[in-house]
Amino acid sequence: MSVVGSAGPPPERTGPLHDEHVALGAALTPFAGWSMPLRYSSDLAEHTAVRAAAGLFDLSHMGEIRVTGPDAAAMLDHALVGHLSAVGVGRARYTMICAEDGGVLDDLVVYRPGVDDYLVVANASNADLVLAELVARGAGFDVAVTDESAVTALVAVQGPRAVEIVTSVTAPDDVAAVTGLRYYAGLRATVAGTPVMVARTGYTGEDGFELFAPADRAVPLWRALLAAGAPLGLVPVGLAARDSLRLEAGMPLYGNELDRTTTPFDAGLARVVRLDKTRPDGEPVAFVGRAALAARAEAEPARVLVGLRGLGRRAARHGYPVVRSAGDLADVVGEVTSGAPSPTLGHPVAMAYVAPEVAAQGTELAVDVRGRAEPVRVVALPFYRRPAGAPAAAPAPLQPTPAPTLET
Repeated sequence: MSVVGSAGPPPERTGPLHDEHVALGAALTPFAGWSMPLRYSSDLAEHTAVRAAAGLFDLSHMGEIRVTGPDAAAMLDHALVGHLSAVGVGRARYTMICAEDGGVLDDLVVYRPGVDDYLVVANASNADLVLAELVARGAGFDVAVTDESAVTALVAVQGPRAVEIVTSVTAPDDVAAVTGLRYYAGLRATVAGTPVMVARTGYTGEDGFELFAPADRAVPLWRALLAAGAPLGLVPVGLAARDSLRLEAGMPLYGNELDRTTTPFDAGLARVVRLDKTRPDGEPVAFVGRAALAARAEAEPARVLVGLRGLGRRAARHGYPVVRSAGDLADVVGEVTSGAPSPTLGHPVAMAYVAPEVAAQGTELAVDVRGRAEPVRVVALPFYRRPAGAPAAAPAPLQPTPAPTLET
């Protein structure tokens, strides 16, 4: 039987650089409703290029939501767990939007280009939800919440040669400002003839930039960066290497380390929850989820996010059970959230939620890898830090502590 007007699964969305990826021979994959490049050459080659030189990433699937108006700072203090009114103009902050029960709806980076102007960057899979929540939480505030995702392209250059590459196509009058840009800061500049917001942020553990550009200027910007960077070792990088890079850097991925059942405290990210933020009159900000998160801050954790160093050759993967010892696969004490071989370190690494009593660094456990116990050791996160002397490129690292502590 056929039904007139019936439809199959919705088509995958494509970004402004889709044809560029096809022309480069990328293997495409569905991701959060988008068709995205998984790899262009090999996962290892792309990962290694970012650590040794630079990689070029298309992040145009991310959501960009503008919050403007006289009450923008106060509204975001109410809507998010962070203290956004304390962010200086030109700076950015990693934060989260939580439900009333403290569960993480998404982790975000929020930029403050102007006094009454914020740009909220959400994960692609949660962009619609974040937009709806910000609109709802903005009721009663003098703000405008605008979805700019469709008209915004986002590309990133990450790696030790990122500064050299980006400034080589930056307008001469902007080169000094871009070169001196602090980590988690952004500014307006002209790059490859395109007006962009250049932010010194990223998701790889390396130095680098993310460039927010008009969608209709994405192609010339991409091509200019690729041409300028190729002689210096830059390559386009897909989702696979992006995941192994962020895993080595100990950075959480929504849907793995973070989800609706997880609070920031569970993930070792207590520092992003500002229970101490106050309004100008000195009264505490009653932000969404505050009561639940305040209670969670005082409670003993039921599980702790830790790093695991593989002592064998087979890598643990998302969802694999963590067991107390190789001799008893039934004695489950946790679950892997992310895992892969580490191209940089030469051994498997993983992040996992485990019971507090086995969370201490140095504890030897095992992971059930398809019925076979693979030995692992609990280690500090992140697994990888780039060489001393390079600018900081990650928020304060996750720490596998057995009890929650409030940090910055």
